[in-house]
Amino acid sequence: MQMARVRKKVYNLFMFEFLAIVFIVAGLSVLIIIHELGHFFTAKYFGLLVEEFGFGLPPRAGGRHWGETLVSLNWLPLGGFVKIYGERHDNEKNGIDPSRSFSHLKIWKKAVVIACGVVMNFVLGWMLISLVFMAGIPQSILITEVRENSLAETAGLLPGDQVNSFQRTDDFIDFINQNKGQEAVLKITRAGEGMDIKITPRVIVPEGEGNLGVSIAEAGLPKTGFFRSFWEGLKTAVGVVIAIVLSLGQLIIGIFTDADILNKFVGPVGIVNTAIQTTKLGVVYFLQLLALLSLNLAVFNILPIPALDGGRLLFLLIEKIKGSPIKPYTENLVNGLGFAFLISLILVITAKDIWTLL
Repeated sequence: MQMARVRKKVYNLFMFEFLAIVFIVAGLSVLIIIHELGHFFTAKYFGLLVEEFGFGLPPRAGGRHWGETLVSLNWLPLGGFVKIYGERHDNEKNGIDPSRSFSHLKIWKKAVVIACGVVMNFVLGWMLISLVFMAGIPQSILITEVRENSLAETAGLLPGDQVNSFQRTDDFIDFINQNKGQEAVLKITRAGEGMDIKITPRVIVPEGEGNLGVSIAEAGLPKTGFFRSFWEGLKTAVGVVIAIVLSLGQLIIGIFTDADILNKFVGPVGIVNTAIQTTKLGVVYFLQLLALLSLNLAVFNILPIPALDGGRLLFLLIEKIKGSPIKPYTENLVNGLGFAFLISLILVITAKDIWTLL
């Protein structure tokens, strides 16, 4: 019987991890597809020929035409892409109206098509944060630090534990003071699982020390009204974008001043691992994480790096200044090198993430 319960627990844990990964991949794919829809709708608005809209990445598994656009399903189930006629200079064909080619658009229209992917990611992040405000997050006390050799460490408390039944730090402190010298039970949530921690607060507390040896903070978010949620969501989204930009600035400075800078990056493996832990906390926390990822994707894509939308906008700026288009060979070469750099960086960070998890 004991072995059967162990097998069932292992099976349930495996199924949860598997379903969590499926939801995470689906969530990340939505972020990318929303980005590509920004390019798609603006291209159609300007009358361009959109040759293909792909779900997932090639090789192609199948597809069918929706009007003049091939909607394809691809074998690698992550993200998507949009293929616009004339976008790469090498796919223009005879017999098609040149005005329907991306390369014949006015520069400002090209910029709009390129930038709308970033705009869509910002809007998605804003909408998801607004949903979090509407739903609210259960309020509790969060343990942010457990001091070494403290009463809390001996009892088994860990940073990140949520102490239930308390919404304000003062209420938690009063509870501890009222139970000095007698065993108390703290109901906590850890990684989505509830548990009881037995602890006996000290009667005599040395000056300058806390009774348990923990740092605590109030966590959670009260529900917000429908219309106010969008306003609060917008303010929060803008604040997050500003924080991301400032953090990127610090990272760029760190490249020249910090030899350990790579350890501050998180790659796909690290993101999935974080998302799995977040999923255990509940749907609202997962939506909050997706919102942050969408806003991060918006900022990252607008960076003036070849192969990213920001790099393409930089090429348009150079074209506007010099008064003539950049040679297709040069543009493709620079974008290819930029793409190779990004892939190499992702591989290095992924290897670091895997090594950290082992």
